[in-house]
Amino acid sequence: MGTETLDKAYEAKGVEKRWYEYWEQEGLFSADDKPGKKGYSIVIPPPNVTGVLHMGHALNNTLQDILCRYRRHRGDDVLWVPGTDHAGIATQNVVEKMLAKQGITRHEIGREKFIEQVWEWREKYGSAIINQLKRLGSSCDWERERFTMDEGLSTAVRKVFVTLYNQGLIYQGNYIINWCPRCTTALADLEVEHEDADGNLYHILYPFKDGDGGVTVATTRPETMFGDTAVAVNPEDSRYEALPSESVILPLLEKEIPIIKDSYVDESFGTGALKVTPAHDTNDFEIGKRHNLPTVKVISDTGTMTEDAGRFAGLDRMECRKVAVEELKEKGLLIKVEPITHSVGKCYRCSTVIEPNLSLQWFVKTKPLAEKAIEAVQTGKTKVVPKMWEKTYYEWMFNIRDWCISRQIWWGHQIPAWTCAGCEKMIVEMEAPEACPDCGSKELTQDSDVLDTWFSSALWPFSTMGWPEDTDLLKKYYPTSVLVTAFDILFFWIARMMMMGIHFMDEVPFHDVYVHALVRDEHGKKMSKSTGNVIDPLKIIDEFGADAFRFTLAAFAAQGRDVKMSEKRIEGYMHFINKLWNAARFVLMNIGEETADSLKSEVINKPSILHRWILSRLRKVMETSADALADYKFNDAASALYQFVWHEFCDWYVEAVKPSLYGKLGEDEKTNAMAVSSLVLRETLVLLHPFIPFVTEEIWHKLPETTGSIMKATHPLDSDIVNVATADDGAETAMELIFGAVSGIRNVRGEMNIAPSLKLTVQVQTDDKQTREILEDNKGIIVNLARLNSIEISTVGERPASAATAIVGEATFYVSLEGIIDFAKEAARLEKEIKKIEGELKGVSKKLNNEDFLAKAPDNVVAKVKDKFETLSEKQQKLVSNLDRIKEFETTAKE
Repeated sequence: MGTETLDKAYEAKGVEKRWYEYWEQEGLFSADDKPGKKGYSIVIPPPNVTGVLHMGHALNNTLQDILCRYRRHRGDDVLWVPGTDHAGIATQNVVEKMLAKQGITRHEIGREKFIEQVWEWREKYGSAIINQLKRLGSSCDWERERFTMDEGLSTAVRKVFVTLYNQGLIYQGNYIINWCPRCTTALADLEVEHEDADGNLYHILYPFKDGDGGVTVATTRPETMFGDTAVAVNPEDSRYEALPSESVILPLLEKEIPIIKDSYVDESFGTGALKVTPAHDTNDFEIGKRHNLPTVKVISDTGTMTEDAGRFAGLDRMECRKVAVEELKEKGLLIKVEPITHSVGKCYRCSTVIEPNLSLQWFVKTKPLAEKAIEAVQTGKTKVVPKMWEKTYYEWMFNIRDWCISRQIWWGHQIPAWTCAGCEKMIVEMEAPEACPDCGSKELTQDSDVLDTWFSSALWPFSTMGWPEDTDLLKKYYPTSVLVTAFDILFFWIARMMMMGIHFMDEVPFHDVYVHALVRDEHGKKMSKSTGNVIDPLKIIDEFGADAFRFTLAAFAAQGRDVKMSEKRIEGYMHFINKLWNAARFVLMNIGEETADSLKSEVINKPSILHRWILSRLRKVMETSADALADYKFNDAASALYQFVWHEFCDWYVEAVKPSLYGKLGEDEKTNAMAVSSLVLRETLVLLHPFIPFVTEEIWHKLPETTGSIMKATHPLDSDIVNVATADDGAETAMELIFGAVSGIRNVRGEMNIAPSLKLTVQVQTDDKQTREILEDNKGIIVNLARLNSIEISTVGERPASAATAIVGEATFYVSLEGIIDFAKEAARLEKEIKKIEGELKGVSKKLNNEDFLAKAPDNVVAKVKDKFETLSEKQQKLVSNLDRIKEFETTAKE
């Protein structure tokens, strides 16, 4: 493309928009489903169509994008399938709220019109999160974008439902399910969020039917007592061996209910007696089945008391609790009220307290499906990373319950089951039947329920590739290579995809599952609107650029550890982007037109140790970053690249190579310097591209001899570069000594407060011959980087007067201070500075010794004061140490 200069400063906003449009126009995200190159595939965890980009999405999609861009460089044909989830309850709630603002309810406009409204909303707002993912740089194959309610996926959903039903793995049954009275729908166990709350344990006396006394039971939900159909005790409990009566009177309703014996009852809990409410408790439901107890539903689907609650009918369940407790107290049947903290289940969408409720629902028999899903992980067909999540996976899968898949809402995949009005036959088909196959009646009513959102999501890896058709996409890309996901949907989604994928494709849906942690604030606290610590990814991208944001996420994505995010950290990585930009700008200003691809080992005429060192370090970082990505250690890859770019390439190589590029060391060395610096820059851009795609693309197009997008570049480990960038331990050892020498001299300059403009004189003493040879051969680099007048190297002898020392390896470096420092003046300056620090320390110590401040000040404020104390203490120690040294030099000079 020819050598072009870069602008003085990197402006992310314009660059990002321009290159993303270019990538899309050039079709660089598109996968080829034809046989040929090795396939690599990822399906995006589909964000809710109602969603906006949050930190979790940003981390998840950044990691996926890093893998996809990296695998393209390694020669794979990459398919990254994007899409969105129809998010049944969430989307319906959004549209219902929108209608409520117009004074309309969904029931007023009817199901058909309401669904039309949802589709209209989806067309208008549903692409918001997709556009936001593009801002992040996600290189998804947008031409293959899917939606869990699109025509193809709807066909797949019906096919799976009908097949499972015909196999006896889907059934209808009365069961205790989690019910949200606000959303008026069933919730799967995983859709219930449990939180600790203060409550009461009510001890209630159930009088014996015959004789005095009664049985005391304890409950946190006295409003359910109206649905009690028995009191149960353990058959081994000696307290209940000889009861005066076989039944008790249900308080307030004055209804007789039996006393039964069941080993489920825990003798050690309370009085050892349990009220049995089969219609409103899962365990009670099982007891009821064992003892043939009637089920009495006393709380309606909207959370109000039913007719079976007698005179309490119509009351809200919580109001009923208050009224019932008062009446029990008046009648002397409330023995005691015990304050407790207990776990309360709430709806994950609206936070309403859920109600265990008896209801006719559709279920999937999960145990037969779970067996193969367990085996797949046990045998290594699917590998979970980090491995610690396997234990959690097994715990859930071994204890799996049948999956309630029906939801009493309108938005979603309507269950493909019809009931005949003539003979009540249930017909389950892919398409709506015209007539009943048994009686011929055409009066068929489709089940009004829709499927759980996670039902369609469970088919995502194969339905998005065209199943039930046998497509080329499936042949090449299924099973997918890896699923990248957060741990909070490990069971919602991953386990169900495993079950469905194995059952319908006879193959696991993904070879690897990488489970990443959560993004928290800088103090490790969960981000939430209520605490005001939410960081908006879009604002971050606007302020710091997508590349800086992405690199920060990768750099802190350590396995098994939450990402602690702050704007300060992102700003730090923005400086990294600028550092790269400035180094690239310098190299481009100093190289010729045809250097990048002309570098072969025979072209370099006796490469200097500096060039051998940087090529060796390049080789090491090529291998280190590749190994880290292969193991999903994103932070290790990012850290290795950061260290190489900032500290080795920019801080050392670019600075050390300047005399060569300026022609001060001859034409041959200038040619070598241009070739090596150009090559290292180019290959570094390829290594960095998966992490920071925009800035690397921008610089790439300015390099000589590059063609097309950096997305089409070959990873250096798969190119001829491996013949040039070879490991050279000798060069690395030597340069470690040279740079150590420079750092030692610079430290002396800093500690002694010597201006950078003052050139120093250094004597080096060592009896190690190899050390002397390395230093002699590379005097020029040390003089240049340490800003010296001269450096003399000799065997160990007499220590020079008035000289500060730095020990590096086997050598001692003596930095002459004579004529450089006025010892008396410097001592006075240091004493003044120490006095100032002591004053500041006194003030900070006063705060830290103030118990009132420590008790009342926020934690972050106290932490800052403690940090300040430590910083000032360290500074004080250094100043005192320097003062002692200056006084020592002053005494020596006088002698």
